[in-house]
Amino acid sequence: MKQIKFTKSVATGNDFVIVDNRSNVLEEKTKSAFAKKVCDRKRAIGADGLLLIEKSKKADFKMRIFNPDGSEAEMCGNGSRCVALYAARNKIAKSKMTIETLAGAIDANVEGDIVKVKLTDPKDIKWNFCLMINKCPYKVSFVDTGVPHVIHFVDDLESVDIKNLGSYMRHHGEFAPEGTNADFIKIMDSHTIKIRTYERGVEDETLACGTGAAASAIISAEAEKMSSPVTVETQGGEKLKVYFEIIEGNFRNVYLEGKAQLLSEGETDDV
Repeated sequence: MKQIKFTKSVATGNDFVIVDNRSNVLEEKTKSAFAKKVCDRKRAIGADGLLLIEKSKKADFKMRIFNPDGSEAEMCGNGSRCVALYAARNKIAKSKMTIETLAGAIDANVEGDIVKVKLTDPKDIKWNFCLMINKCPYKVSFVDTGVPHVIHFVDDLESVDIKNLGSYMRHHGEFAPEGTNADFIKIMDSHTIKIRTYERGVEDETLACGTGAAASAIISAEAEKMSSPVTVETQGGEKLKVYFEIIEGNFRNVYLEGKAQLLSEGETDDV
């Protein structure tokens, strides 16, 4: 059985397995099954996702993102920061780089362990609408920051049943057939929010979500008149900064900034 070299990485509580796949050590037909295998926390390495670095004709390299359930995601904010750090440390790209994703090309800048990525422009924003869940109305907003996110403000963040309510929102018919991620936000002060996220594909709460932090900051900026940058406190205890501009009423030039780490290296069996 073929051995696959990997690096374990983490950014703001999101952990990932990175594989340099520029030489196609993983075949297309095995990528989904490999993601399911290596992301398993009880039987394998364990991670919130598998990140593959592949060749690109449009950018310095391409990032492929596979969830623990084997599905492929369009974008991952914290994953892109981990991949950027890996690429810079391994001289795959310079400290300033462009990364191709299914959501579009993004720019990244690495300075020490601080990685700042420019996300694709937010789209499909829908403000203040009602979701009926178990005959109860929930006031939410929606935005796509590379992947879809539904946003719900709460007063007591710690008491929210994220796994159950998040799952209902993630699978709600309003967002069919692809579904959505679900973010729950508490306003801490005029520049700070705290967030908990139920992630599609992980199908559970994660300690952080980069695109969710960006989505939550954007919705909070409009709802609470916050200015850039917005500090986002994650469930894992670390903080992210989200920068943005509002140009002719539209959110543009959205950046996500925070620490990232490369934790360990190893080899594992292919599937």
